[in-house]
Amino acid sequence: MNDKTYNVLFLCTGNAARSIMAEAMLNATSGGRFKTCSAGSHPTGTVNPFACEELSSLGYSLEKLRSKSWDEFEATSAPHMDFVITVCDAAAGEPCPVWPGQPITAHWRFEDPVLCHGTDAEVRHAFAKVCREIKYRLDLFQSLPMEKLEKLALKRELDQIGASKP
Repeated sequence: MNDKTYNVLFLCTGNAARSIMAEAMLNATSGGRFKTCSAGSHPTGTVNPFACEELSSLGYSLEKLRSKSWDEFEATSAPHMDFVITVCDAAAGEPCPVWPGQPITAHWRFEDPVLCHGTDAEVRHAFAKVCREIKYRLDLFQSLPMEKLEKLALKRELDQIGASKP
């Protein structure tokens, strides 16, 4: 059994919804196996209230969640990430900082629920759908035998998770 804690950074442009949801969910469900953060290339500075509502309704803590810049994680004092996962196409297409420690990177595309401009019920439904999709991929991610896979094999597995559908 491996007692290593893996550092994971989820990236999105605004760091207001998808990356925040992934951070909260993985931190809560990993039993300490993963230490998770999120950030954005152009953070909004606030967490989307519908993301908070969805996370809260599922029993996830909102206590430490905040919208922040990815600049915080390229500093030499920042924790070295083992994995950096983009969750939106815009952030995946931007030139990212050079992350200390050469983490494994992957892109897990999720629709942006913030772009849903229907009724409150429709917006809530969009956030719930994305939250379910994130949970599905996080479950696959957590089931990987990290300590048994080489870095290239882990990269391939993360890419396959990014292409998976619930």
